[in-house]
Amino acid sequence: MAALVHSISFTGFKNGNYSGTRSLFTGSHSGTSSLLLRLTPNPTLSLHRRNIRVRAAETDTNPVESTTPEKAPAKNEGSSNLNQLLGIKGAAQETDKWKIRLQLTKPVTWAPLIWGVVCGAASSGNFNWTVEDVTKAIACMVLSGPLLTGYTQTLNDWYDREIDAINEPYRPIPSGAISESEVITQIWVLLLGGLGLAALLDVWAGHTVPSVFYIAVGGSILSYIYSAPPLKLKQNGWIGNFALGSSYICLPWWAGQALFGTLKPDVMVLTVLYSIAGLGIAIINDFKSIEGDRAMGLQSLPVAFGVDTAKWICVGAIDITQLSVAVSILSEGPY
Repeated sequence: MAALVHSISFTGFKNGNYSGTRSLFTGSHSGTSSLLLRLTPNPTLSLHRRNIRVRAAETDTNPVESTTPEKAPAKNEGSSNLNQLLGIKGAAQETDKWKIRLQLTKPVTWAPLIWGVVCGAASSGNFNWTVEDVTKAIACMVLSGPLLTGYTQTLNDWYDREIDAINEPYRPIPSGAISESEVITQIWVLLLGGLGLAALLDVWAGHTVPSVFYIAVGGSILSYIYSAPPLKLKQNGWIGNFALGSSYICLPWWAGQALFGTLKPDVMVLTVLYSIAGLGIAIINDFKSIEGDRAMGLQSLPVAFGVDTAKWICVGAIDITQLSVAVSILSEGPY
């Protein structure tokens, strides 16, 4: 703390019976004052000049500078254009509305859901390499990836616009590159498109119970309560990350298996347990938004435990789950 020393002295007027002299000294830690009155018989009147001295010591702290870039990378800077198309941090600023809409859906996050559909279709035991089955699988991938994951990511960006204004102020929503009405329209189009495609897949598969549609509805609700108040699951690092991880692992797997076969309880339980690995994967996404999460009071694991501890939680959740599943498979004996 800077030390501020004031020395103020003045002598007042003297008349008839007394003269007064007052000194005030204030230090950096404590202040003392003393008033000394001296009675004198001096009848003269005099006025003295005030002397004020101020000395400020150098501060012992350095200014804190934000690590957030003030603007997006220019379009010719490395892979910033590719980052923009994939929805990755460090994307170039874009004015083309369709590219901005694509950026909001974060295509880079579609891959694990597309792979989940493949795993579910394979585990059903009923997938065949025919034109019809391949077309069904591709349609289910579009449902899980571009439509419902796109809905989830756009919705999340909408409710995270205040956090993004801190972490990435040049992103489409906080920068004003896309209007509020355009974002809301995109959310509804992706949601209704996904639910509509899910219903069509049930009809195509001849389901008496629209299982794919139910999975889509459940996933959409989970996406909403993950991002939106009042629940906003992402406010809690453990609950939010497990919800996110399970939706990335369980839901596409269930959709793929339900489309081509029967979704059994044991498979559902196994994929939920396997989602512990998804918790670790979800933590990775939190490292890029520590500054904004802390400012907005979100208790992500990197904020709650620190970066180093969160890294070990991330690695442990992924590796322990993978090893546990491997041991479980080996314990079943040779195939």
